[in-house]
Amino acid sequence: AAVNYHFGTKEELFQAVLTRRLDPMNQERLDLLSALERESAPLPVSCEQILSAMFVPALKLARDRERGGKNFLRLLGRAYADPAPFIRHFLSAQYAGMIARYKEAFARALPHLPRQELTFRLHFVMGALSYTLAGTDALKLVAQMVNTEKDNDELLLQRLAPFLAAGLKAPAMGTARKLELVARERLGD
Repeated sequence: AAVNYHFGTKEELFQAVLTRRLDPMNQERLDLLSALERESAPLPVSCEQILSAMFVPALKLARDRERGGKNFLRLLGRAYADPAPFIRHFLSAQYAGMIARYKEAFARALPHLPRQELTFRLHFVMGALSYTLAGTDALKLVAQMVNTEKDNDELLLQRLAPFLAAGLKAPAMGTARKLELVARERLGD
């Protein structure tokens, strides 16, 4: 009854929980991106720097027990993967500005990619980030290598960012196929 009184529905309660934690994290993401853009102007910010601006606030949230820490990130990862339309609609609508800013930064860093291809790749990046932060497998692997949380965060970024940047920087699908055909032609296949 208290949920219905204060929030109306379970969905609205869930949205309030997400907003309370995601608003500060996403504002920090925007602030980091703006600072990087000012520093690199007139050149575009690199993919690796943009990815770091996305990851660092999420890693900080994972360490903040008062805001739910790793448990909240697990919830967020499940929410991102959940097919429930209200969650996707809410996240898309609530954070449209932040999403657009990051998409534009990636578009400037990756001018060779058509917009639709960039959209697909960013979807994959968010999936990998959600899985990595929400799951415990990657964090356990990193913890086996080092002992401190700071080292864990840095090592996780050092491993994840180049992997994702390589996927983002790969030639567009049509370009990759053309390169394959040229290579086959040169090899006589």
